[in-house]
Amino acid sequence: MKRMKAILVLVATVAFMLSPVLSSGFSGFTADQFPIPQNDPPIQPTGWTFAVIWSVIYLWLLVMAVYGLVKRADNPDWDRVRWPLIASLAIGATWIPVANLSPLWATLLIWAMLGTALWALIRTPARDGLWLQAPIGLYAGWLTAAANVGTAVVATGYGAVPVQPVHAAFLIVASWIALTLARMGPGYPFYVLAMIWASFGILVDNLQAGRWIFAALAGVILLVLIPTGWQNYTRAKARLAKA
Repeated sequence: MKRMKAILVLVATVAFMLSPVLSSGFSGFTADQFPIPQNDPPIQPTGWTFAVIWSVIYLWLLVMAVYGLVKRADNPDWDRVRWPLIASLAIGATWIPVANLSPLWATLLIWAMLGTALWALIRTPARDGLWLQAPIGLYAGWLTAAANVGTAVVATGYGAVPVQPVHAAFLIVASWIALTLARMGPGYPFYVLAMIWASFGILVDNLQAGRWIFAALAGVILLVLIPTGWQNYTRAKARLAKA
């Protein structure tokens, strides 16, 4: 059974990776998907940050899945991560086609992806951090940002106002989720790193657009997340030394 779950992780990972290729792809919700068009939402990171981090996430998850099957198929520590991870990746494999059809359903799905990804992350063992916790952490961290970004855009697309305060509220929620997990857990540095990357992308986008107050908010969040990420790194390192 453990080996079968390891195979399912690999299958779900490949399906997740192929989703952008086999569909029309996704570069953000389009303005015409909402009653109120959303052009350059303030909470959305600048475009190239998506391409960079998703390239890393896809490849690292694939390496994790292959390594888990070849080297850790019967390992009980890896095995307890698999069901929630399979669920998250399976939902993720359907997400792009759904998002291109319905932002509302896509919003529900991405929160389900996030919940199962966080469930997988908190079950990761101390050992094999770069093989297991790091790719799951990066994936879950980016989903933490993406779920709140998507929900904010949907909210204002359906009439929530004023736009910048609504988006600021969701950015704060994303940061609160990240900080809560980071401070309560044994150390998830790559999870925090993904949120740092998202906040950096939001900062850059708002500086380019001249939205100085929103850029300042993203900058403050960065200043909070960076030392938290370092503390998570030192805790994770100490945990590994004791394992």
